[in-house]
Amino acid sequence: MRDAVLWRKISHITILLAETLQIDVERALDLFYSTDTYTQLTNPKSGLQLMSDQYILENILAELK
Repeated sequence: MRDAVLWRKISHITILLAETLQIDVERALDLFYSTDTYTQLTNPKSGLQLMSDQYILENILAELK
């Protein structure tokens, strides 16, 4: 069940990223997977999974700058 919840969270964040950057979802997914934020999100010990999607999106955007 934890994997399904994480998958949905990643999907939602990717859609938000695509909308924010005005790019297609595939490109947003590529960008997202290349970030340290993604690595932290997939590590349950980081606690990032508990943060809001908007907070995580802001981390990604800051990292991409």
